[in-house]
Parts: sequence; C-alpha cells; structure tokens
Amino acid sequence: MLQKPKGTYDIYGDKTLEMLYFRKLAEVLMDKYNAKYFETPIFESSELFHRGVGETTDIVSKETYDFKDRGNRNLTLRPEGTAGIVRSFIENKLYAESLPLKIWYLGPMFRYERPQAGRYREFYQFGVEAFGSNDPIMDAEVIGIVVNLFKILGLKGVSVNINTLGDKESRENYRKALVKYFKPYLKDLCDDCQRRYEKNPLRILDCKIDSDNEIMKKAPKMIDYLNEISKKHFDKVKEYLDVMGIDYKVNSNIVRGLDYYTHTVFEVQADIKGFGAQNTLAAGGRYDHLVEFIGGPSVPGVGFALGLERLFLALQAENIDIKEKICPDVYIFGTDIEQKGNVLSLANDLRMAGFNVDIDYNGKSFKSNFKYADKIGAKYIIIIGEEEVKTRVLTIKNNITKEEYKIELDVVINFLDEKLGEEDED
Repeated sequence: MLQKPKGTYDIYGDKTLEMLYFRKLAEVLMDKYNAKYFETPIFESSELFHRGVGETTDIVSKETYDFKDRGNRNLTLRPEGTAGIVRSFIENKLYAESLPLKIWYLGPMFRYERPQAGRYREFYQFGVEAFGSNDPIMDAEVIGIVVNLFKILGLKGVSVNINTLGDKESRENYRKALVKYFKPYLKDLCDDCQRRYEKNPLRILDCKIDSDNEIMKKAPKMIDYLNEISKKHFDKVKEYLDVMGIDYKVNSNIVRGLDYYTHTVFEVQADIKGFGAQNTLAAGGRYDHLVEFIGGPSVPGVGFALGLERLFLALQAENIDIKEKICPDVYIFGTDIEQKGNVLSLANDLRMAGFNVDIDYNGKSFKSNFKYADKIGAKYIIIIGEEEVKTRVLTIKNNITKEEYKIELDVVINFLDEKLGEEDED
C-alpha cells in the first residue's frame, strides 16, 4: 500500500478545522496591522537560499531539498519564507511603492531533518515581514504581533527573549573577539563548530551539540561590543516593548540560526506544561542588509516566523480548543427521487444568498435523512415534496428545538436570515 513520505502528514478532520481557524484568525489580525497577504513559489532557485539564508547555516548545509529540473536548473524547496518574500519584493519592484510595507504569509516549508513531535519535513509556517523602516519602533511592533496572537489564542505566560547583534561595525568587532576567544579551544568543539570558525564564528554560539559546554558559557557577549548606534537602537526597542506592556528579558545567547540578521533578534515563548526548555514558539529579527545582498536596493527589514505544528501542540497541551466546527445552516432533502432537481435548485439559491447548505444526494429514507442532519449538525431542515412544489410552501424544521414552520418559497431567505440572526445574537 502506498504511504505518505516520512516526515509528512495529511490534513483532514480536526487538523483541517485547526488550520482553517488559524488562517481566519491570521487574516483578521493582520488586517488590524494593515499587512498584505503574500504567496511565493514553493520552489525557488537554489542560489536564493544559499545567498539569502547563508552557506554556513544548518538549514542550507544539511536540511534543504535540492534538485535539478529537466532544464538542468538547480532548484530548492523553500526551507523558510523570508528569502522568497525578499526575492519577490525586489523582482516586482515593491520598494518603489509607499514604504513601509508589511507582508504576511502562510504556507508549507520543507527541511530534511529528523521527524519528531511538532517537527516535520514538510511543515506549515506563518510569518510577517516589514520593509522600509529601520526605526526600532518597527522591531517592537513586529514582536507585538506575535505576543498579541498568542494572547488571543489563550496561551498563558507569554514572554519575549531579546538580544542584539548590532550593526555591521559592532558585528565585525564581535566576530574578531570570538575568533580570538575560540582559537585555543577549537579541538574541544564539534566538527560543525570547527567549520563555522573559519566561515562565520558567530554561528558557533548557535551550536546544539556544544550548547552546555563551559567554553560556550564563557564566550564574549555581543552586548559588550556594541557601538553607540547599536546601543541606542536596542534601548529604544526595549523602551517600546515597555510602552506596550510586553514582558521581556535580554538573553545574550540568542543569535538565531540564519546569517542575515542584524540588530534585534528575538524568541517568543509561552509557559507550557511539559514543553520544558523547548517552549519557544516563534522567532525572528531585523535584517537591514538582506534586500541589498540578494540584489535589490538598500531597504531595511524585520520579521518573524512560527511553525503551526508546534503551536498546535502547545494549544493542545494547554487544553485550548481552536477547532471551529462548521455546521450547515440548512439541510435539504426530497420526499422522493423526483424532487432532486427542486432540492438542487433551492440549495443553489440559498448558497448564493450566503447560507451554508448541504443536501441529500443518494435518495435516503426519511429516517436516514434526519439522522444524517443530526450527524452533520444542520441547524434547519427543509423537506420538499410534491405538495410543497405545487403550493410553493415549504416545510422547515428547526433541528435543535424541533419546531416546524410552513413558509412560502418566496420568503424562505428572509425567514432563514431572521432565525439564524437571532441564534447568532444568543
């Protein structure tokens, strides 16, 4: 029997309801921030991710799905959302429009890593990117989006860990300090760290293997190598977070796993039972030079991303149910097979009037139709028979209270509007 590839999963049933609810919530929330929805291709030129995400990152060096197409072009299934958004921003000359521009996306990403709870090889990511402002107020607002999202979902103990990587000058000073510090300890570090030492020593701090090593704990801290510009930027970010009442703490160990970050980097956590130290649900930061690096003009940016699978696990652990059951407003069936056309005609009219409608397709018995209506949670049942067609008066039953009404066909839409409106108010 054919089965889905390792590290993937099917979306159906409750998973569908969770995904649809989250998408609706994201749409409403992002409208509040005047952010525009964006989609980019699922695969892009491999060069985009090698340049944008970084050759020294685990994502590019170990986890990307790379392939050649029939035109012998090197392509990669997108492992994250930012690089593709930046490519589109440049290619479509969106920098010539009114800036700042806030963008959000939601879709599948692909990384070849060991599957585990909440971590798949195909996973869904929600993210926000904001282009055109290097003001720290934008850093704070982007962080605020995540915090507000988690609070709306009902997660408790939402907090932020922030750090700064400084500007180019600060980062270069820090890089030199790390090179000097780690040189005597290279033989004590893992193979990946030894490789990173030559290409990007800052990435050593993001190592998962040596994270508890005393050498790492005593490494120089970025905050000690910031110039005045970088210090002021970071101080302002903290000030704006205070203004919004957002809990945060400065964590000098956050460097993020991507090469393009500058200034603010952050992780957003929730206090979730059983998640332990792995309770980070979203992360991001500022990338003032990424647009230019990929081939566009000098346009600053800042953003974040979160994985839906891990978020849904966190909600489940907190007993937060976001599954919005969608039930038909109306279920229609005929008293005999001759009424199928009339059933379909009424269903079409009601759907075009905005009602959620299901019908009997298989000619079930009266008893089976009522059982099916209960099963799908239909709010009202309409029965069409020869008498109803002749008199143009329909039998409508409230499937909750079991009340029955005789309603003229011409006013059925008004009747349902009124009744369902009353239920929504209750």
